[in-house]
Amino acid sequence: MLSYAARIKKEADGYVVTFPDFENVMTYGLTMEEALLNAEEALNGCLESDFERNFKIPEPCHISGKNVHQIPVAPHVAVAIMLRTLRAERSQMEIAKQLNIAYQVYQRLENPRKANPTIKTLEKIAKVFGRRVELGFI
Repeated sequence: MLSYAARIKKEADGYVVTFPDFENVMTYGLTMEEALLNAEEALNGCLESDFERNFKIPEPCHISGKNVHQIPVAPHVAVAIMLRTLRAERSQMEIAKQLNIAYQVYQRLENPRKANPTIKTLEKIAKVFGRRVELGFI
């Protein structure tokens, strides 16, 4: 599961959430539960936006501590990030040809706001990259 570290600091009127990997992302909550929910929404919104603008998505830092919480990346965003990472320097056109699908179809797979791959599609993609798909519910 892809996740990013968030620091959650207790303030007088609630909890402030910051992300070491994303200096521009900050949120808060009146309760810890609300702060964690808002952190997921803020993180995934930032990732979707940065991804669509073709910004480099940072690797998650591996920090821990009393006030550090791992915030999960939504599956549809994580799939897009993983595909772009696996593709590396290869073109989307090249991967689409290997999958025997239209370039535009593959392009949508790397767009977290438009992608909705089936498990069979994910299995085909994994095979092209010499990988396998692992699914689970947590």
